[in-house]
Amino acid sequence: MTSVPSRTPEEAEPAGAPPPALDRRPCDEQLLAARLVPSRKPGQWVSAVASLVLLAMLVHTLLTNDRFQWDVVDRYFTRAPILHGLALTLWLTAAVMVSGYLLGVGIAAMRLSGNRVLRALSFGYVWIVRSVPPLVQLLFWYELASLYPRLSLGVPFGREFVTFRTAHMFSGVLAAYVGLTLDVAAFSAEIVRGGILSVDRGQTEAAQALGLGRGRVFRRIVLPQAMPAIVPASGNLLIGLLKATSIVSVIAVQDLLYSAQLIYNQNFLIVPLLVVATIWYVVLTTLLSIGQHYVERHYARGRTSGSGGSAARTGRGVWETARAGLSLFGATRRDLAGLS
Repeated sequence: MTSVPSRTPEEAEPAGAPPPALDRRPCDEQLLAARLVPSRKPGQWVSAVASLVLLAMLVHTLLTNDRFQWDVVDRYFTRAPILHGLALTLWLTAAVMVSGYLLGVGIAAMRLSGNRVLRALSFGYVWIVRSVPPLVQLLFWYELASLYPRLSLGVPFGREFVTFRTAHMFSGVLAAYVGLTLDVAAFSAEIVRGGILSVDRGQTEAAQALGLGRGRVFRRIVLPQAMPAIVPASGNLLIGLLKATSIVSVIAVQDLLYSAQLIYNQNFLIVPLLVVATIWYVVLTTLLSIGQHYVERHYARGRTSGSGGSAARTGRGVWETARAGLSLFGATRRDLAGLS
């Protein structure tokens, strides 16, 4: 058995000398000079082609089916009754969203309060309102006169100073406004509460340790960090409210849908008038979705990373993500089998 002689300090390589070149073979040169080709994704191409074919079939049947009566749709699309109902729908959506959100912020503050009575009352309000369908709430407010024919103001359980009848007080528009406002307040309270709770409590404690007041801490620290969580849910609530205003047609409020119903009850052109209302709803929700996108992008600045995250940012498809998860599951199972 021969031993390898050790190298003397004189034979050692000088400090700072470049490392010896790797022994490269001809095949290595070809591999290094090869052009990188992206991986093939047949599943994405098949799903894309199938989706385009289905979309083309849908557009074709919409345009070639004479029963839609597109000429009637074009004739009634900008009629005065339709535009009047559209204006009432927009006004009702805006008024309910503003007042309901202001009330919801107050309820969220009660939910986060240290007072147990306020927390219990706000929880009870959110629980009961979210449990009752909006249509049932509208009907209750519209029939308030049958439940309380007379309302009064005065000392609780004592003398009454002002008394008035409710027979003609709650019109359809007022009942729709009150019912939808109370419904939006319950949902917006949970949205605001969830956004505030998403902020790490250490942020508030650090700001208070620096001597900042509670109001300034909320405006400068908590609210900017809570807005990225509040804005998407609030945008969805607004879009849902716009579509939910169509239920006010049940109590004879002349919104967009009820205006279309009044017209087709006279000329019996049901489908074209429903298509008119549908197109207007699609246009309005599209505009709101675009606005929501820009608001979300404004409040999400600096929060998204450019190098990783979801499959949409990394460019990974659904099949690649699922395959990676399966491989990870298999590797974990082999590791657990080796430990047992």
